Amino acid sequence: MKILNNKDGQMTVELAVLIPVVVVVALIAINFMEFIDACAAFDVLSSDTVISQAVSPSQGVDTGALCAQLEGDIASGLQREGSCSVSVRCEDQGLAEGSLTNCLLPHYVKYVCTLKFKPWPRNLNLPIVSYSAPLELSHEKSIVVDMFKSGVVI
Repeated sequence: MKILNNKDGQMTVELAVLIPVVVVVALIAINFMEFIDACAAFDVLSSDTVISQAVSPSQGVDTGALCAQLEGDIASGLQREGSCSVSVRCEDQGLAEGSLTNCLLPHYVKYVCTLKFKPWPRNLNLPIVSYSAPLELSHEKSIVVDMFKSGVVI
């Protein structure tokens, strides 16, 4: 009867079962914290970059070139080339071109900055549990500015 009640090694078996679950939960928590950190830095950096550069762009610069410049500046300031990608698109919210009072009325432009975060590792298969992260997590920040009035942010 003593052989049936022997509990030697039970802790080892419990630990072997628990370790893969703990590893997966830790990876989820680490990726979540990385994403939140990237979002916080991205919100501040995208707002500052758009307000400083897009409110009064250089004369003759089209919106495509300005968006490309904003993308590059935000990505270089974020310093997360391996795990994050940045895109900026511009949506004209202004008035019709044929309007006589076009120079007097506000001309609003909406900049939509998008952060795409790639979690690491993408897939992890352990004996008891498997982990599969989404392809990308996305975060958007939109800023509406008046292009011809410096410092006017809507």
